[in-house]
Amino acid sequence: MCPAARCPAAAPSAPLISMKRWALFFLAFEILGIAFFAAMYDSLDFRIYWLGGHIVTDGPRLYQERLAGLWFTNTPFMAALFKPLAALPLTFVRMLWQVAAFAAFIWACSLTMKLAGRRIPLVAVATAGLLLEPVWHSFFQGQVNLFLLALVLADVHRVALGRPAGIGIGIATAIKLTPGIFIVLLLLTRRTKDAVTAFSAYAVCTLLAYAIAPDASRVYWLHTFFDTSRVGVTYISNQSPFGALARILHGTDHIGAWYAAIPLTIGTVGLTTAVLWARRGDWLSATAVTGVTGLLVSPISWAHHWVWIVPVLAVLLRDGHRKTALVGCIVFVLSPLWWTPHNGDPREYGLHLLTPVANCYLVAGLYFLVHMAVRLRPQNDPPPPPKYDHSHSVHRSMHSAV
Repeated sequence: MCPAARCPAAAPSAPLISMKRWALFFLAFEILGIAFFAAMYDSLDFRIYWLGGHIVTDGPRLYQERLAGLWFTNTPFMAALFKPLAALPLTFVRMLWQVAAFAAFIWACSLTMKLAGRRIPLVAVATAGLLLEPVWHSFFQGQVNLFLLALVLADVHRVALGRPAGIGIGIATAIKLTPGIFIVLLLLTRRTKDAVTAFSAYAVCTLLAYAIAPDASRVYWLHTFFDTSRVGVTYISNQSPFGALARILHGTDHIGAWYAAIPLTIGTVGLTTAVLWARRGDWLSATAVTGVTGLLVSPISWAHHWVWIVPVLAVLLRDGHRKTALVGCIVFVLSPLWWTPHNGDPREYGLHLLTPVANCYLVAGLYFLVHMAVRLRPQNDPPPPPKYDHSHSVHRSMHSAV
């Protein structure tokens, strides 16, 4: 084959070069915005992480005292990770955190494209991804979601290549319990060794946290981790079925034991769908379905938890469902849930015409699960995922950013 410089057919087109340049320009603008924001804005969730690192070893204080006006609701391992960072100035640590979160996001985008088998320029994917509300909301709050997304995708990518995996999923589960649903996926897809690895990594991290903070660990595992009263369940950002019902029924008091049937049903349908996609060799679809299922079975799924929209959109675009992907982009870029009455407004509660808009992430998640389940029918059997030459993935990622 002739070199690209000598063969016009192999040379990139002018529109493609122009698109890359514009994407690179906008990405640079977004990076500057993140850097300026990290330096100037005191992200509340990150401040709580940082304060948690200060008191994680001070007996049970971590879960008995409010930090910056809110409860610390993450695992003791998460607080233990911040123990060394607590000795550094808040602004400096926050900037390091946001830089690392951006790197994790780029990594997650790269892994998503590898799983999709597409050669889309990484700079274009990252530029578009930063416009999604769950992504920029994670930066706004100084949240950990992008790290969890990258850790899980890294393991799934190894699974797709037939390599040993599980450590990333285990660490992610030790930080925040919801990624534990991917351990179940590994078990159900007969990746037993990987599931054992993931659970072992989770157990090691959890025991390490116990060794560092035994009192805080006892309080968390015996009392705190299942206590939803420590967070605002009815707040509009909670886009789980539990949150939606709490708003419709004017509080959690009217939600009885019958609710357990809802996450059980969603979890069964979601994981069954994910396993069937995995058996077809489509691990990107399995990952997207499992990530959304985890959001729907959890009682608390804040808007910034929905970073799983990244692999969801990749699945839809890869398989040619452009109209569905476009609607998804509109919902998760404009985020109309924030346009509805909230922050304690009486119109936030009850069942009315704005209810679907106020719970638009939840509606989108349920639609995606149904969409992926229906596509499993034999007459809708899609072509196998396109092959991807992973040996040159690093070179392509670097080339696409130029």
